[in-house]
Amino acid sequence: MKIDFIKNIFFPILFSFLTFFTSCTKEKTETSVKQDLLIDLEKLENKIVLFKKLAENEKDSKKIQDCFKETRTLYKKTEWAVEYFVPETARFINGPALDELEVEENKFLPPNGFQVIEELIFPKYDITNKTDLIREIAIMRANIVQVKQHLDAISIGEKHVIDAARFEVYRILTLGITGFDSPVAQESINEVAPVLVSIQTIVLKTCKNNSKESSDLKSQLKKTIANSISYCSKNKVFNTFDRATFIKDYLNVISKTIFELQKQNHITNINKNSAVNPNAATLFEKNAFNVNAFIPSTEYAYSVDKVALGNQLFFDTSISKDQKRSCATCHVPEKAFTDGRKTNLSLDGFDLPRNTPTLTYAGLQNALFWDLRQIDLEKQSVDVVQNEQEMHGSFSQIIPFINNDKKYKALVKKAYPETDKIEEWQLQNAIASYIRSLNDFDSKFDLYMRGESNDFSEEEKLGFNLFAGKAKCATCHFIPLFNGTVPPNYSKTEQEVIGTPKDKTAKEISPDLGKYNQFKMDQLKNAFKTPSIRNVAKTAPYMHNGVFTTLEEVVDFYNKGGGKGLGYAVENQTLPFDQLKLTKKEESALVAFMKTLTDKRYQ
Repeated sequence: MKIDFIKNIFFPILFSFLTFFTSCTKEKTETSVKQDLLIDLEKLENKIVLFKKLAENEKDSKKIQDCFKETRTLYKKTEWAVEYFVPETARFINGPALDELEVEENKFLPPNGFQVIEELIFPKYDITNKTDLIREIAIMRANIVQVKQHLDAISIGEKHVIDAARFEVYRILTLGITGFDSPVAQESINEVAPVLVSIQTIVLKTCKNNSKESSDLKSQLKKTIANSISYCSKNKVFNTFDRATFIKDYLNVISKTIFELQKQNHITNINKNSAVNPNAATLFEKNAFNVNAFIPSTEYAYSVDKVALGNQLFFDTSISKDQKRSCATCHVPEKAFTDGRKTNLSLDGFDLPRNTPTLTYAGLQNALFWDLRQIDLEKQSVDVVQNEQEMHGSFSQIIPFINNDKKYKALVKKAYPETDKIEEWQLQNAIASYIRSLNDFDSKFDLYMRGESNDFSEEEKLGFNLFAGKAKCATCHFIPLFNGTVPPNYSKTEQEVIGTPKDKTAKEISPDLGKYNQFKMDQLKNAFKTPSIRNVAKTAPYMHNGVFTTLEEVVDFYNKGGGKGLGYAVENQTLPFDQLKLTKKEESALVAFMKTLTDKRYQ
């Protein structure tokens, strides 16, 4: 009887309890990526609440700073998702401490977030900043609440997770270890660990294939991330951190491993027109960037046949009014598509106010000319051709000539096979396509970062590490395009105000107002596009007005803090105006590095 009672009553109860306990345990250990994310955001919000209370009652600088660092660490764990899924809000959580300009509406939004708070409490907290600090913390909490609501409402698929993870590695590389998002406290190296841990967690949870190949890749990912964190722990000093080694031997390996895991797990790419090619394993591959991300619409898509037609048009003087000037007159291929002059020369033989920029890598930005007045290469070509001082011509005037030329007609037919009539937009698109072909990515630097060559001297390596660290160059000339197109999405091209002098002897900045001429906003006075410094050794003179003839002069100018650092009146300078305190050896190393960015065809 007793045995029957145990069998019939106790065992079923015990079995039910064990089943319930097991299922609860299983549920706990198998939380989804989204559930983990929402939990981490809740922890972040709670920490922000504590941070606000501390700011209301505490004067001690170290306690305030320590709480800030702890809060940032919690944010970094969620950064992969916040930046990926809610970029507009993320801008006001961890964006630059600069006004967000909405030029079309002629208005601006003041900055908020970690970088604003960082300026209030570092290098030492001043109690007079208390009101501003409390306000900024409250705004941050409101933004985090908004992020939580958004992420709770959307579905997060496996392909989104992998894409976000890959972009987060790129963010570490381009904005993290360069100090872009921690410019004052310089906590960038310490913040690598929480980001990599979160990347590892979401990738391993998403890649569920347990084949030997996939398992080996997972083990490699864990090992590389552990070694990366250890490397950062042993090399914490921002100014001496070896970024070249860290990128090449650690971040690139992580990128490749996630890329291979994605393939092994049959996770498809996101269907989006991204500047970064999802089929490239790292940011340094020859095919890492997609020029079609910068075209006006799909009919303007890049093709080799369009390049062939554009090549012919680029050197054709028939486009100009006097039939004497072609695109190549001012953009000389042997000079990396510049003209070697201080400023461009007008049709009448007079000096124009601006320097001729290189066309190399011009297809990988969405704002053209020094003042960023055109958004794509098609509009740029029309602007130049029609400009009375430059070509004073039109695309329409060359169409009859093309119609009577068999070679031209054949090129057009290959480039635009569905057309029965040559149109101006096609000629504009062909020239733009030719310019989009000028991205070789085969410089000494590229070969080194891809592991195709070890020909990179200690001085050149020092120069890169300075460029991406102490000298702060990479916070405007973003790796690896080295222009002002902002990573990791590369969807916006920025301008800067650096206080470029009028000439070498003047104690005043250039009178050229730059982008302000298009948009009358005080923040844009003397603002100019951040150009690519790829092939920079071949594109002298430098700056929008060609004021500097050597790279040494350029480095010296930045070392002294730009125009404001030299004592010029530049109230809206976006370049940090404190001196970099580079030694002569470091200045020389910077120049040596920049010379490694010369593509083979210009060497």
